[in-house]
Amino acid sequence: MGAIAMRSLNVGMPRVVPFQRKDVNTGIFKDPTEASLFLSYTNLDGDGQGDLVHHGGREKAVCVYPYEHYPFWEEALGRQLSYGALGENVTTQGLLETEVCIGDTFRLGEAIVEVSQPRQPCYKLTLRYGVPEMVLKVQQTGYTGFYFRVLQEGLVSRDAGISLLERHQTGITIAYANRMMHQDKDDLEGARRILAVAELSDNWRRTFMKRLAGSEPDTRERLTGQT
Repeated sequence: MGAIAMRSLNVGMPRVVPFQRKDVNTGIFKDPTEASLFLSYTNLDGDGQGDLVHHGGREKAVCVYPYEHYPFWEEALGRQLSYGALGENVTTQGLLETEVCIGDTFRLGEAIVEVSQPRQPCYKLTLRYGVPEMVLKVQQTGYTGFYFRVLQEGLVSRDAGISLLERHQTGITIAYANRMMHQDKDDLEGARRILAVAELSDNWRRTFMKRLAGSEPDTRERLTGQT
C-alpha cells in the first residue's frame, strides 16, 4: 500500500425521495465539508442514514469510497461527479479494494477506525442516478468501497487526513471478500477463510454462516427496492 490521502469528507442528513410509487427515506446524498466533525462510535456529526436496519450503526459508522473509481462512473453515467457521489463519507486516494484488508486499522483525524466489511450496493444508487443496472455493476466490478467501525472517537477533517496504523495479518482483502460474497458462492473454503477473521462484521458473518448451512439471502429488495 503506497501513499494514501483523504480527498474529501462528506456528510448529509436523510431526505425523503419518491421512488417506484413510494417515498423512500435515504441518506445517499452527501456533500463535501471542510469542517472538523466529531466521529462517534455510530456516525459523524451532521450525517445520518435513512434505513438504520441496513446502514450505519457500530460496524458501518463510516462509508469509504476510492476516488480512483470516479472516472469509471463518470463515463458510465455520462456526467461529472462531485465528492460524495457514491454516498460515501470519506473519499480516499490510495486505498483500493484490492489492497485494503478486513481488520486493517487507520487513524482518521483524531479517531481510530478499523475496516469491518465491503460496502454492499443497494437500490439507493438507482434512486439517485436513475440507472437500474448501476447496482449490479458496482457488485460486478468490485468497485464497492468499504466500511469502518470506530475504535476510538475523535474529531475528523479533510485536512487532518487519514493514515495507516496496522495491516491485518490474515490479508483478506475487500476484493476477495466481494468475490466470495457475490461471484464464487460455491467456494465454501473461501467462506471459511473470511469467517476466520474476527474483525468481520456481524452482518457478513451471518451471511457466510448461512451459506455454509446451505441457504442464501434474498437480495431482490437490496438490489431493486422491491419486496
